[in-house]
Amino acid sequence: ILINAILCKAQAYRHILFNTKINIHGKLCIFCLLCEAYLRWLQLQDSSQNTDPDDLIRYAKEWDFYRMFGIASLEQTSFLVGIFITLWWMRLEMLKTKSDFILLLKALLLSSYGKLLLIPAVIWEHDYTPLCLAFIKVFVLISNSQAIRVTLNLNRMLPWLAIFFGLIFENGVVCLFKKMGWDIFKERSEYVQTVY
Repeated sequence: ILINAILCKAQAYRHILFNTKINIHGKLCIFCLLCEAYLRWLQLQDSSQNTDPDDLIRYAKEWDFYRMFGIASLEQTSFLVGIFITLWWMRLEMLKTKSDFILLLKALLLSSYGKLLLIPAVIWEHDYTPLCLAFIKVFVLISNSQAIRVTLNLNRMLPWLAIFFGLIFENGVVCLFKKMGWDIFKERSEYVQTVY
């Protein structure tokens, strides 16, 4: 079943979502967000790092990790909200009850398991890491599409449309926060770094 899920087969997703009692949705989401935040945080770090435990700059850089976690959480939330808005707008009868929304949310969170591949991409960093990260993103989007398709019993086109609008909504929210209030996170991080 796991191999078929990795191959994004609808039958495997259907079995996992409807025939098993998996309750790791929240933990998986937090762990994936931590992986994504760590990857972004590593990309921010300078090449010259001081490993002295008394180095106060190192503690200030932890604020950057929290900022990256907040940004990753905001992006994930806006992506999911964009998908829900699109699906609600397109197929109102399929998302009538709260349990339908919860099942779709669980399916989307579980289908984001591909973000766990960020761990080996960071550990075995090489020249092709940006390409690997792009493949991971595509894999997660394909998995999300299958989860929507299986959960709502849709054809192949509607889930991709929902994902497309979810990505547009995510990028719109990110641009909005960059213009309006994103600097709050950045100013806090810069303040802590200048104080120490």
